[in-house]
Amino acid sequence: MKRRQLRRVFSGSLVLGAAILLFWTGAWGVPRPRSQTKASLGKLTGVVLDLTGIPQMGASVRLLPENTVNSNAVEMLTNTSGVFASSPLLPGLYTVRVTLAGFLPGFERHVQVSANLTTLVRVELESLFTSLDRLRQQPTPSTDGEDWKWVLRSAAAMRPVLQWTESGQSHRGPKERASANPHARLELTTGTRRSGSVSNISGDAGTAFAYDQELWGMDRLLIAGQVGYEGAPAAGLATVWLPTGSFEAGPHTSLVLRQAKLGSAGPTFRGLRIEQGGALGLGDRVSLQYGGEYVLVSLNSAATSVRPRAVLNVRLDGGWSAALIFTAETADPMSEGGEVRPEAGATLRAALDQLDAFPVLLWRGGHPLLADGRHEEISMERRIGGRRTTTLQFAAMHDDSHHSAVFGRGIANHPDFFQDAISGGFAYDGGSSNSWGARAAVREKLSDGLEVAAVYAYAGALTPSGSLDGDLRDGLETRYFNSLGASVSARVPRTRTRLVAGYKWIGGPAVSRLDGFGDSLYQLDPYFSLQVRQPLPKFGPGRWEALAECENLFAQGYLEMANRDGNFVLVPALRSIRGGVSLQF
Repeated sequence: MKRRQLRRVFSGSLVLGAAILLFWTGAWGVPRPRSQTKASLGKLTGVVLDLTGIPQMGASVRLLPENTVNSNAVEMLTNTSGVFASSPLLPGLYTVRVTLAGFLPGFERHVQVSANLTTLVRVELESLFTSLDRLRQQPTPSTDGEDWKWVLRSAAAMRPVLQWTESGQSHRGPKERASANPHARLELTTGTRRSGSVSNISGDAGTAFAYDQELWGMDRLLIAGQVGYEGAPAAGLATVWLPTGSFEAGPHTSLVLRQAKLGSAGPTFRGLRIEQGGALGLGDRVSLQYGGEYVLVSLNSAATSVRPRAVLNVRLDGGWSAALIFTAETADPMSEGGEVRPEAGATLRAALDQLDAFPVLLWRGGHPLLADGRHEEISMERRIGGRRTTTLQFAAMHDDSHHSAVFGRGIANHPDFFQDAISGGFAYDGGSSNSWGARAAVREKLSDGLEVAAVYAYAGALTPSGSLDGDLRDGLETRYFNSLGASVSARVPRTRTRLVAGYKWIGGPAVSRLDGFGDSLYQLDPYFSLQVRQPLPKFGPGRWEALAECENLFAQGYLEMANRDGNFVLVPALRSIRGGVSLQF
């Protein structure tokens, strides 16, 4: 009775909290004082010309904010003088896209809009007929000693960013060449990041690749694939379309296909995953991040799952922000608009992660099913600036799962123990779990190459109840535990080694995830985990790196079990080690 009353009180507090936040920030159209809405805004104005300097009237100008949390896209038309002017904009970086019939599209990226200032930009459009005529012309000797035909230039400093030679080869300027992100990534690895489930990448030795292709000046298409060639053959293919060129600045659509042979004489697993996500600005303080995915798997028979998600972010006064979250329990926070780190190859790694984004495949009653559940959360966050950026977060959450994934290792006679012949582990449907909890976390960026985080959580997880005479599922129940975790992300200056280490202590024999959403958010796994990326000396084209990823390295939390189905161990996270090399170019 007390738990039911607690649920009613918490549900009522979620609704009341959302109403107060929306009313406070004026999300319902309540006008705010002029000092709060105009004082910190800027403007952007510019002119559109052709290569001869003639102003172009009626050109469509679209301003795309490179941080969708702050603003919506703005559309304008140039006047008779080729001039356009925006309404007040939030400070930040914007991409200017100009289109006009008969001309090639023009782009100006990373245009800085500052508070209380008007930013000027000049866009030159090249005629389509001029481009075709240039293609028909024969090469002529260079008269100025430089072997380049034309130059694309940025708006601010008018510096060359791409040179096109008569031989058809492109050359980037020295600054751009040093800071440019790679367009392809090749990985030769062995091991798996999520052992125990056949719906994810096989633990055998395999090869993975990712390719980043720019389309139509701004759109980008990411293609990733993976092949395993030891033991049970496995293959996967993923495509990601980014209409605005980045995960942060607009919608994205992904399609993933996966196939794996379960042993030499076993059945074949096939999986399909379609995912769509994006963000909308609802004024200058409120944004909505939305998305969802459809998953279809087949293993003798089919199983499907639809997983929506939504995150409402509200920017408050005093450096505080609030978020209301509803998402699938197994979803990665990166898909809910989590920040993709601005380092070389981050987008390519995000494309490879799509191959490992299937939910855990379970087996029950002779039929496959997918681990499901939902996560609901209300959180408050405050960012304190300065040389050291500190972020505080306080959250209350609710997790509800009908098919909870429980991992273990060993041989069991029960048909619901879904064995993974490659990793030696198994996945088991632990049944339903319903829990409430809270989280407090602090993250501090000590320097450009060092970041630390500490997380405390109190939530429920499945644990043995003591009676295991029947099915294991009947002997599991939800209990509440404390957990404390810490993570360190560092880059060693001289060796350029990238380290991410974390440890999460759980105050009890939990056999399922405790606050799995928070674990993904702060890069934590139960017990000790370690990721290492070490750049190798250059001995060929591109950049070479050695990779090592370890989860539960010391095999902690293993709980020995014995019942009529056999002897085995259960653990919230199996020990797994993945290593290899990668090439980026």
